[in-house]
Amino acid sequence: MPEQPPYLRVADELRRRIAEHEWEPGDRLPSRTQIGQECGVGENVVRRAQELLISQGVLEGRAGSGTYVAEPRQRVRVVRSSAREQPDKSPFRADMRAVGRNGDWESRTDAKVPAPADIATRLGIAEGDLCVRTSYEFLADGRPVQLSTSWEPYDLTAGTLVVLPEGGPHAGAGVVNRMAAIGITVSHAVEQPEPRQATAEEASLLGIQKAALVTHIRRTYYSDQGRPVETADIVVPAAHCEIVYEIPINR
Repeated sequence: MPEQPPYLRVADELRRRIAEHEWEPGDRLPSRTQIGQECGVGENVVRRAQELLISQGVLEGRAGSGTYVAEPRQRVRVVRSSAREQPDKSPFRADMRAVGRNGDWESRTDAKVPAPADIATRLGIAEGDLCVRTSYEFLADGRPVQLSTSWEPYDLTAGTLVVLPEGGPHAGAGVVNRMAAIGITVSHAVEQPEPRQATAEEASLLGIQKAALVTHIRRTYYSDQGRPVETADIVVPAAHCEIVYEIPINR
């Protein structure tokens, strides 16, 4: 078995000392020099270990002050389920209501945006075909918990009341309900989650450390005719949220 990288060994040691209450929430950790001497590693190794624990919500860095043990925080539960789609209701608000939080979002829509190659492939259209792109920042009790960038083929909704996802009589109703309003039945969605590090822009919007761990979900909705009608890149911070999938059982 390959030897564990030094920064992971140091991270495990710091995590152990926190679990054994050597340091309590709010306590300032010793300097990187001191920790490095105790663990037999250099300061850069300690820095990588601390950055990992910061991304996991175990530690927090304070500019000009040092690194501290983070206060325990309750993670927001984000449920992925077909049951989320309800007539004339926002799936996100329903999710947040279910866990006793107030859900809201901010959005910006750009119409007639040429589809980049990867989005075109996911939507089954040609690269450069026009799309409606909407960027979202989802909030739970005013705190950012999720980002999403949605793409819909412009020729699918052009000239209808649902061409703008956040405008008109069906604003904020979700993809399934909006498509139903123009006679398109969404039969299923495919989601592909994977872990990665946050970009600088994502970290800034979510209020997390740069390169913190996030779950990136590529979601695509399909009509009952098999056509992709919307695809989105959803970003959820791992330290602040837990993702739960509900799988319906048909009997």
